[in-house]
Amino acid sequence: MKQPPKWKFAIMVWIAIYPAITLASFLLGDAIQNLPLAIRTLIMNGILVPLMVFILLPLLGKIMKNWLHK
Repeated sequence: MKQPPKWKFAIMVWIAIYPAITLASFLLGDAIQNLPLAIRTLIMNGILVPLMVFILLPLLGKIMKNWLHK
């Protein structure tokens, strides 16, 4: 199957990542706020990258399939 236009894929990624970052920051913000920035970033990335790759993007890809390939 042909790849969707990059701008459509970028919108899909944004739709997935914005709420995921917001929720993760809300849930973990107080618990990790005193850690060094590099460690906070490592923790957030360690959670968000697998969430995006294995759950959110495949799910959104199925939901938005018709629009992505239109």
